[in-house]
Parts: sequence; C-alpha cells; structure tokens
Amino acid sequence: MARCFLLVMDSFGIGHAPDAAAFGDEGANTYGHIVEACAAGKANLNGVRSGPLNLPFLQQLGLAQAASLAAGENPKNTDAIHGQWGCAAEVSTGKDTISGHWEMTGLPVTFDWGYFKQPENSFPEPFIQTFIQQGNVPGILGNCQASGTGIIEALGEEHIQSGKPICYTSADSVFQIAAHEQHFGLEKLYALCELARKLLDPYNIGRIIARPFVGESARDFTRTTNRRDYAVPPTGTTLLDKVVASGAAVHAIGKVSDIFAGQGITHKLKASGLDELMAVTRQAGLNARDGDLIFTNFVDFDMQYGHQRDLPGYAAALEHFDQLLADFSKTIRKDDMVVITADHGNDPSWRGFDHTREQIPILIYGPEIKTDCFGARDSFVAIADAIEQHLFQQKQ
Repeated sequence: MARCFLLVMDSFGIGHAPDAAAFGDEGANTYGHIVEACAAGKANLNGVRSGPLNLPFLQQLGLAQAASLAAGENPKNTDAIHGQWGCAAEVSTGKDTISGHWEMTGLPVTFDWGYFKQPENSFPEPFIQTFIQQGNVPGILGNCQASGTGIIEALGEEHIQSGKPICYTSADSVFQIAAHEQHFGLEKLYALCELARKLLDPYNIGRIIARPFVGESARDFTRTTNRRDYAVPPTGTTLLDKVVASGAAVHAIGKVSDIFAGQGITHKLKASGLDELMAVTRQAGLNARDGDLIFTNFVDFDMQYGHQRDLPGYAAALEHFDQLLADFSKTIRKDDMVVITADHGNDPSWRGFDHTREQIPILIYGPEIKTDCFGARDSFVAIADAIEQHLFQQKQ
C-alpha cells in the first residue's frame, strides 16, 4: 500500500485569489513578485544569492505552469514536467494558517473566526483585566497588531525589567504572548497561554501562540524554537482522522500537530528551520509504514521572510529548499506520493506584515505518478481528495 508526504511551503502563494479584493490583497503574488525582483537584480543577498530566481527542481515539477494557471493564462513548455501540477483557491472565510491547513485536509472553515481588528488597544478591556488577575502578572505590554520580531526588539527590555508579558496580534485570528525564557520563565509563559486559550474561547480566536525569546538587549533578542501553538480543535473529520481510522499513522512534523490541536496525530515530531524540518521528514520516511501520511510544515518562509517582508531572504530560502527537496526526492519509495503546496500567501513585497489572500500551488509527484495537469481547483479540499485516492485506493 502507498504512502504520502504532504509538504507545506508555509505562505508560498502564486497569485491573488479571485476574492482577494475583499481582503485588500488584489495584486498580491508571493512567487511572482519574488521572481520579478530577482530578475531585476533587487533580491541579491551578499554571499548567499544573486541574479534570477533559480528553482530547477520545483520548475521540473511544474511550478511556473501552476503560476500561469493561477493567472488564468495558458501554461507553456509542459512537455518536460514530471508529475501533476495545478493550483487552488481557498473557500474558507479567512487567510490564516488554521483555515488553510484544515481545508487542505478536507475541512473548509465556513464560519468566521474572531479577530482583534484595532491596530492599537487591540484587546477587550474585560479580557485584559481578567487575564492580568488570573495570570498573576503586573500588566501587559503591547496590546496591538505587530510584527513578532519588531515588538520584541521594541519592548523586550521593558518586559525583562517589569515582568509584564508582551501581548500582540495580527490580521489573523491570533493572540500571541512573547516572553523571555529565563527572566520570565518558559513554563510560566505556557501557563499564561493556556489561560488565554480558556479566556478567549468565547471570542472564537483560532490560535494562542507562545513566543519565547532569549538575549539580554534589543541588539541580540532572538526567538527560540520553543514556540507552542494552542489551537481550536478541528470542528469535523479531517484527512488525518481518516488515515488513523484506517489503521495507519500520521507523522506531524513542525507545527502541524499544534495546528490540529493534536487531533488525528499519532507521531508529533519537533523540528525547526528548513534543514532540520527536511531531515526529520526524511527520517519519518524511513520509519513510516504503508498507508502512512507524513505531514510537514516549512514555517520559515512565512515566519522568517514573509512576515518580515524580507524578499531577498525569501528568495534565498526558496533556492535552498529546492536543493533540499531534490535530495529528499532521491529517498522516496516506488509507491510514494509527494504533494507540495502552501496554506496561504505572504507576499514579501506587499504592504504591512500579514498574510495575503492568494492561490496556492499543487505539485504532485512520485515514481508512479502520471504526468498531467491537475487543473485550477476552487478549493484546497482537492488536496485531501487526491491523497485519499492515493492512500486508500488499494483498500477498495
């Protein structure tokens, strides 16, 4: 029986979605704008990369053709492609991480998440007071929409001196708490997040995120790998549940388990950074049995480069990932299927620092995967459907 690797290039959109205007994102194009900047010599990174964007393995899988399809154009040069290529638009009501991941596993989010829409004084006063009292903290810092690294740099020193956690949000349905691992304490940060999860359930907030950091001044503050997400559990059955019900396993790598609140997960594998995430994915492939799903989120594209509007860094990360992917692909088995996709966009050339409403690539390959156009789909659910067909077809 077959296996499947679902590899999510977090935030790698390939062109604005049909409903992007409703989100203020008409014209956003994560991949397209990176390609343009590289071609114009505006994405050089000293000693790391220069010149046109170079993604030979992803191009071999049909990335450029998928982008053309997303733009409504006639894809060219399809003869040399290996595998299936296409794109999909999202039907879920938001452009956040949870919605994208749930939908690609067969569960679109048809309800509206709660959001903190005010850029300043973002959180309701009754919640703040209860949070401070029950969390036994002297107050909070931030209370605004912000970039994670930026707000730590701005408020980290005051946080250390005052003992007040840094609380912030974004355009997503999220409440984030940044705190110093030593001066504040990692376990205390996690406990605060658990409290916030309970207090914010009535507000329908999708995720509470612990953002620990280290360092002694704004010059050297660095977020650590001890991030933890406290998400709302899926509201229905997902592909992950179906895999487990079939007697197989789901190997969740990176933040995948947190996104699904552990539901439908048999193996939670911690990793961070492109190299480590790919290494753990390869190791999971060595351990996985027939019928298993290996599900990895490559968060760096989103967290390190998209939200930071670091276009050269994003380009360099894409080129590095392309090399890692080519090496990984030498290890897959004859009956394996690999699906490369994304959960939303995060155009590093766009205004602000939030996700962008974009279509996503769907690139499917494996030794026995027939080369074909996967098409332009109107929902990420098409990914779950393709994986189900591959994993369960031999059981029928």
